[in-house]
Amino acid sequence: MLMRTDPFRELDRLAQQLTGVTGTWSRPSAMPMDAYREGEEYVIAFDLPGVDQEALDIDVERNMLTVKAERRPVTKADDVQMELSERPLGAFSRQVVLADALDTERIAADYEAGVLTLRIPIAERAKARKITIGTNSGHKQISG
Repeated sequence: MLMRTDPFRELDRLAQQLTGVTGTWSRPSAMPMDAYREGEEYVIAFDLPGVDQEALDIDVERNMLTVKAERRPVTKADDVQMELSERPLGAFSRQVVLADALDTERIAADYEAGVLTLRIPIAERAKARKITIGTNSGHKQISG
């Protein structure tokens, strides 16, 4: 149900992991995700540990789904001296092109335990229909 992915985003993510180099010059870090069909809906789950629900933004324009998130520092106190910081901070975004077979008007979103789960129903026009064959007229009839 996904139309295409961005292979360059995955290369950026891999390069950042191998070199440890991040910066404003690089593309936003990718959000790990799973996508699968479950019954009559398509499910996309994004891993966003440490992100507040208020720091999430989800948009759909035509068939382009955009998820934006921001992970902020845990503490803002001036007397804190960071000893080790491996978790990336800042803005993250991910865009997914959805197939026409999905009903983007009825997307449901849940956020629990650092996982953003989007449930997108399969559009009625994309569901399988039974086609019956008429006996006298020779015309085919679609039931649905």
